[in-house]
Amino acid sequence: MADPAARTPPGQHLTRGWPVLHAESIPPFDPATWRFRADGAVEEPTEWSWEEFRSLPPSTLTSDFHCVTGWSKLDNTWEGVLFREVAHRVRPLPSASHVVVEAPSGYTANLPLEALLEDDVLFAWGHNGEPLPPEHGGPLRLVVPKRYGWKSVKWAVRTRFLDRDLRGYWEERGYHNDADPWLEQRYSWQEGR
Repeated sequence: MADPAARTPPGQHLTRGWPVLHAESIPPFDPATWRFRADGAVEEPTEWSWEEFRSLPPSTLTSDFHCVTGWSKLDNTWEGVLFREVAHRVRPLPSASHVVVEAPSGYTANLPLEALLEDDVLFAWGHNGEPLPPEHGGPLRLVVPKRYGWKSVKWAVRTRFLDRDLRGYWEERGYHNDADPWLEQRYSWQEGR
C-alpha cells in the first residue's frame, strides 16, 4: 500500500478509532420486516427482503474513508454487494443520470449514476470481518470511497434512479454537491469555482 500520508486528502488527518457521526437516530432493525427498494427511472423496480438482499453476489473491497469533518480512516475492508449489481437487476432507463439513496428517516444523499457504477462502490453489511455495527450504518450502508462520508448513506433502504440531480440532506444545508475529498469540495459556496 502507498504511504498513508499520500493516501490522505488535503485538510484531513488520520484517526486511530472510528468516530461516530450521524444526523439521525439509529433506526431499529428487524430482518423479518426490513426491505430495500430500488425504483424510479428503471425498467424493473424491485424490493428485496434482508435474506434476498444478502443472497445477491457478495464482494469484499478494501478502501479508505474520509469524513468532511477532517478525519480519514484507511484500510477499511467492506463486505456487501456492489451498487452495480443492484443497478444491473433493475436496469436503469437511458434517461437515468442520478441517484438518491435514502435512509428510513428520510435522510438522503445524491450522486451521479456514473459515480455509483464505479468498481469500489457497494452496499456494505460487513466491516473488517464483522457485521457492520448499527452506529456505523448497520445493517446496510452505502460506501462511496471517492466522496466524503456523508454520501455513504447509513441504514440504506432505498435507491431512487432519477433523470436529474436532486440534492440530498446535507447538500440542501450548504454542503458541496460533488464532495470530492481530494479537491476539498466541502461546502456549496465552492461550487463553480
